[in-house]
Amino acid sequence: MNIALIVGAVVVVLLVVFLVALYNGLVTLRNRVQNAWAQIDVQLKRRYDLIPNLVETVKGYASHEKETFEAVISARSGAVSAEGPAEQAESENLLSGALRQLFALSEAYPDLKANQNFLELQEEVTATEGRIAFARQHYNDAVVRYNTKTETFPSMIFAKMFGFDTSEYFEADDETRDTVPQVEF
Repeated sequence: MNIALIVGAVVVVLLVVFLVALYNGLVTLRNRVQNAWAQIDVQLKRRYDLIPNLVETVKGYASHEKETFEAVISARSGAVSAEGPAEQAESENLLSGALRQLFALSEAYPDLKANQNFLELQEEVTATEGRIAFARQHYNDAVVRYNTKTETFPSMIFAKMFGFDTSEYFEADDETRDTVPQVEF
């Protein structure tokens, strides 16, 4: 009887340890996803801060390109107010397309293309785009690990019990990314 009690106690302790480790692992992965999202947010805010300066610089050289400026400003506003990875990705794709059109304007305005302020801002935006791409990849990697944990057996049973849901990926729109901007004069 003592051996059965000891074996039963060991099984209960092992089950509790397993559940605690599983729960802590899920919390850790969820926090990594949230941290990775925060890193994307930091880089997006950096880009949003650069855009008004870039638009003002270009306006000085190409003031009659009102539609392009409005598209960039509108896309920026939509991106700032977007919520969640899916909506954020969609609005960021629109903003990237609008920025490509703005950068394409520099080809038609040699003075703008040679302007040091424009070149520095363009370099900053380009560098920020690279940081955003890296942060997206890091976020999506964290989401893969978290979603795998919440969707595989046996952790999926306990993930549902504890309220851990899968996370959305931050996906680029292939159509927007591959579109070459058309600039008409």
